[in-house]
Amino acid sequence: MLLVHGGEAAVDAPELRTGGVPLVPDGFVWPNCRECDGPMQFLAHLPLAHGAVAVFFCQNDPGMCGDWDATSGANRAFVFEGRLTTAAVPDEGETLLRAVTALRPHPADTPTAEPVLGRLGGEPDWIQGDETPDCPSCTARMTFTAELEEGSDFATSANFGGGGRGYVFQCHPCSEAAFLWQR
Repeated sequence: MLLVHGGEAAVDAPELRTGGVPLVPDGFVWPNCRECDGPMQFLAHLPLAHGAVAVFFCQNDPGMCGDWDATSGANRAFVFEGRLTTAAVPDEGETLLRAVTALRPHPADTPTAEPVLGRLGGEPDWIQGDETPDCPSCTARMTFTAELEEGSDFATSANFGGGGRGYVFQCHPCSEAAFLWQR
């Protein structure tokens, strides 16, 4: 299933989107980059069959922290279940994209004039080669969940180094998620 540009969305919309403010459970603490200790940027809210995945990566000093690596600590993906509310956003750091974009599912085998901003399910379309992460809890190979394209304009796009692509993975039994990107 492709994810196509679905127009603007509310900052706290419970739909598929990039940007805005994450929807999180009570007690959530905004993630900091393990390399620079700055707050990470919220990238995407991906509601799925069993909860939602929230994706974050470090943009405090682009290119200096290993935000492309699933295990560096410069990015995080969380699986959230149950009641979710709007997170408190840190006052400092590059924490939010400049715009919120709805992602609308579109059948992969049907042509579209809308910009394609990603994909749900299937197999990852690797740019450099397979980097599927292992679950940090059970060490099993994680399941591909979504792919995010860099985007078509500065306000709505993630910084994947110019022409890059992000990959989201899950371990369903452990409720773990991971994120990495390639260029």
